[in-house]
Amino acid sequence: MVSIPPDKRSRLRVVSLLGAAVLVAATVITFFCWRGDAPRLAVAKPAPAAVPVSVVAAKRQDVPIYLSGLGSVQAANTIAVHAQVDGVLQSVEFTEGQSVTKGQLLARIDPRVYQAALEQAKAKKAQDQAQLASAETDLTRFVTLLSRNAETQQNVDHQRALVAQIKATIDADQAAIDSAQVQVDFTSITSPVDGRIGIRQVDPGNVVHAADQTPLVTVTQVKPISVIFTLPATALDSVRDALRKGPVAVTAFDQDNVKALGTGTLLLIDNIIDQTTSTIRLKAVFANEDERFWPGEFVNARVHLETKAGVIAVPETAIQRGSQGLTAWVVTPQQTAELRNIQAGPTEGGTTIVTAGLKEGDSVVTNGQYKLQPNVPVTVGSPDAADERSAS
Repeated sequence: MVSIPPDKRSRLRVVSLLGAAVLVAATVITFFCWRGDAPRLAVAKPAPAAVPVSVVAAKRQDVPIYLSGLGSVQAANTIAVHAQVDGVLQSVEFTEGQSVTKGQLLARIDPRVYQAALEQAKAKKAQDQAQLASAETDLTRFVTLLSRNAETQQNVDHQRALVAQIKATIDADQAAIDSAQVQVDFTSITSPVDGRIGIRQVDPGNVVHAADQTPLVTVTQVKPISVIFTLPATALDSVRDALRKGPVAVTAFDQDNVKALGTGTLLLIDNIIDQTTSTIRLKAVFANEDERFWPGEFVNARVHLETKAGVIAVPETAIQRGSQGLTAWVVTPQQTAELRNIQAGPTEGGTTIVTAGLKEGDSVVTNGQYKLQPNVPVTVGSPDAADERSAS
């Protein structure tokens, strides 16, 4: 019998055990493959991580409804002041840019020629009045003589006609006086309205004419003042309905739509729709006591149509638009996400009215929606914190 060293026997034993293990494993695999029931490695899915979101509670509130349009400021009256008689511009009685009142003296034209014509007309009237007095005295004398049969009826009638003729001449004299007086008055140029003076166009010493195309100056009436603005033609019925209910408030903002210049009242809707732009023009009036409005300035006009009272409203950022229409994510009491189909009304100032799909008190997601799936757990935090976690 051959003797095997101990260390070699140990190696043979290990090899035998490994071979037996491989044989058993191969047998088991062959058996299950033959049965068609080979076990699959089941990988346990990890629980989904909670999605950080920010929420706001849907609540009932009063939401004002506005329409906004671009417009320009228009003076209530813009008057180009012209000379109404010919002559030398003697003096200018205003400072450019100053406020003036109706009837305030603005300039003078040399009145001497027109004053002389006035005096001549007055003298002519005085002359004819003296003739009338003499003719009336003669008529009285003729009537007396006629009663004594010392004068003929023909002479009396002739004298009576002469008196009437002189009276007509005096009436013409008075008309000439009135005309001359008007010419004299025209030499003093006054402001036709309360307003603000513009830049002077003619200097004193120049000869001005009533037919001149260039005005002496322009006066704009800025109290009150108007704003002409446009809205889409589709807003016509809404604006008309608001006007039927009473005065409609209009707030004007500056060109950046940041600073409010004042609040006025809608005066009218233009009587025709501009078919080229499909817009309507509207006019609002503002008191402008502080002169915040300036003629020609561009402004943004905001019309207050109505105030929806006690409606469900949420931030506009909570509303999602997709293939399913309008939706919003709601956090359930179990802290999971739920997708709701909703119906929305107007949006104003970042707040949207929800007419169906949400009820008062629902926790509506306003940030972090893009990671949400139905029934996914969520963690609610402040908007800033949700933004930071979502970004990471």
